[in-house]
Amino acid sequence: MAKGDLPVLVGVGQSLSQWDGTSGPDGAPSPLSLMVDASKAAVADSGAETLATSLDTIAVVRIFEDSIGSAPHPHGHNTNLPGTLARDLGATPDSLIYEAVGGQSPQALVNEMAARIHAGEADCVLISGSEANRASKGARRNGVDIDWADSADAAYEDRGMGPMMLSREEIKHGIIAPAYFYGLFENAIAAREGRSRSQHRRAMAELFQPFSAVAAKNPYSQFPEERSVEFLSTPSKANYEYADPFLKWFIAQDAVNQGAAAILMSSSKADALGIAEDKRVYLHGAGEAADDLISLRPRLDGSWAMQTAIGRALHQAEKTTADLQHFDLYSCFPCAVFSSTAALGIDWKSDPRPLTLTGGLPFFGGPGNNYSLHGIAEMVATLRSDPASYGLVLANGGWMTKEAVGVYSAQKPARFVPAEPYAMPTEQVTLCHEDCKGTLETFTVTHGKEGPKNGIAFVRLEDGRRALANASPDALATLREDANPVGRKVAVTVDAEKERGTFSFI
Repeated sequence: MAKGDLPVLVGVGQSLSQWDGTSGPDGAPSPLSLMVDASKAAVADSGAETLATSLDTIAVVRIFEDSIGSAPHPHGHNTNLPGTLARDLGATPDSLIYEAVGGQSPQALVNEMAARIHAGEADCVLISGSEANRASKGARRNGVDIDWADSADAAYEDRGMGPMMLSREEIKHGIIAPAYFYGLFENAIAAREGRSRSQHRRAMAELFQPFSAVAAKNPYSQFPEERSVEFLSTPSKANYEYADPFLKWFIAQDAVNQGAAAILMSSSKADALGIAEDKRVYLHGAGEAADDLISLRPRLDGSWAMQTAIGRALHQAEKTTADLQHFDLYSCFPCAVFSSTAALGIDWKSDPRPLTLTGGLPFFGGPGNNYSLHGIAEMVATLRSDPASYGLVLANGGWMTKEAVGVYSAQKPARFVPAEPYAMPTEQVTLCHEDCKGTLETFTVTHGKEGPKNGIAFVRLEDGRRALANASPDALATLREDANPVGRKVAVTVDAEKERGTFSFI
């Protein structure tokens, strides 16, 4: 291991299965099998057949079942995914890592492992991850037994669940699902742009329609079908309401069987293994930032963390947005893309550059924490075919809570600079816990099988504080009108025993 060596991506791979339990147990994938297939594809992609035996580090992105406390493992628990992956690849690495929760993980691991290689602490690293939620749901729906239980004796570093990304007060008011958090962002953006619900759904559909067109042509897409603006913007049985203003196909789809892998090594190791120059793609810049609980953030119509991480990565790469030709922007919900394009200074309506290489989380598929490893794999393939160009991958965790960014090119950089430690915000909003009056700052309405269920709102007081509140029945009816109610005066009444506020329009 040579200290100061340039890290380089040399191999990428992806895997896909459409198995859903309707054809019986034969061919059922597991998280491990999808990782093994993608990792073997990455080794083959490098052109170095014996690469697996050279791996000194394997890092695995955390799967869904291990990302939620006390989550069930209905098909048995693989208690050592990094170790079993190493075993099935015939690898004997010195270091095995099971990464913490978050969709920023793939890019954050690339940033971390590149720094380790540059520091002489690692020489040849495999990053892999997968999800098999489609198989799990299909097996349970069709009464098919599949077995994922497995383990290995090898010791590994389990980085755990990471910090809590939601507060007790947020939970008390029903902000418990990603779509509810993102609905608050989305309606804040709609209000800023002066859009009604139907107008904003049209804008979201216009943003995402090209994503679906990319996904329709991607052989690794779970949902390879191009969808029209009219379909995407119109409520229907196939595109039902979930949380205002979202319909089903505005949301990341997690019913996928997808795996991805990337191999990162020192340039000296690549030379020793005879890896061709046209296989090599370099990390030119990286940036990372984390944000507060959503209820404490001063701004809800954009992302401080995205803006900071993107700015750091571009600065380190000595590039501007105008210098980039390719993007894979995290797209779990439209507001994530609206926020990242704003941070990049891109007009999404007129800029000709595609914003995704995969097709995005609603259409390509949303394999949990691992989505952006597919974005990195697609970026490597794209830059190999366009070696003079530069591309940016944005990976997002939580509710625009943790951001990791990489700027890539097949052009060799003059030097490598490790990513700075995560940037953290310095400003917070103070919360109000008593009866108050203010203006509606943003909101969402959650939906169930019977229709609208719960109105959730943030209320801003004249003194700058914020109150969390649920809608009274009359207020819920108003929230369901097409006109955007943000900015209207409301009164909040707090039930001290339940520690929950209720608001009405005044």
